[in-house]
Amino acid sequence: MSDHTPSPFQDLLHAQRVWDTELPAFAPETAPPAPLPLFHTWFAEAVAAGQPEPHAMALATADAEGLPDVRTLLLHGADERGFHFASHATSAKGHQLAARPHAALGFYWPAQGRQVRVRGPVVRCTPAESHADLHARSTGALAAALTGAQSEVVGSVAALHRAADAAWERAQAEPDTEAPTWTRYVVEPAEVEFFQGDARRRHIRLRYRRTPGGTGGAWTRELLWP
Repeated sequence: MSDHTPSPFQDLLHAQRVWDTELPAFAPETAPPAPLPLFHTWFAEAVAAGQPEPHAMALATADAEGLPDVRTLLLHGADERGFHFASHATSAKGHQLAARPHAALGFYWPAQGRQVRVRGPVVRCTPAESHADLHARSTGALAAALTGAQSEVVGSVAALHRAADAAWERAQAEPDTEAPTWTRYVVEPAEVEFFQGDARRRHIRLRYRRTPGGTGGAWTRELLWP
């Protein structure tokens, strides 16, 4: 028989509150015909609202057995091609995407009670685009890309620190150096859902789906029950 006695963790968990602030309104009938302009608007509004790290997102993939995997990383771009991110092709996510090139993204901006969900196939960018992506970022980003073999087992924290320090030195001395496995990816959205939270739980969910057989990037918009 399970013990339902409240624990300190449960007490702490239940004491948390959601959206103890005024949230923006969202009239889905005024939304644009395609999701990208709305994403750009919501992202800018998240930045203006002081949302920390609004470019952080969850990336979900599936492994060889079809089991889900998820991690948080940074958005590198959002344009007519799709939603861009980057990683090593030899990482766990890189191997998963090579075998099953589909993914889902999740953005959460609690400062405004908003979420954005994206699903679709994933394509690899060219080596030139991947190289440009890495070298448009900071020295720290290059050093991280040069440190060890992502997702592989490391023997100790000391070994990690030695490799990281060496990578920093190389990134500073050779800012144009290559990271051959660094790859830029694009999620080509088949579905994009915008969620606007409401303190009275009258959440608004607007889903965009690519119109089957449509031309010119046509989208179907659907209002969903929360």
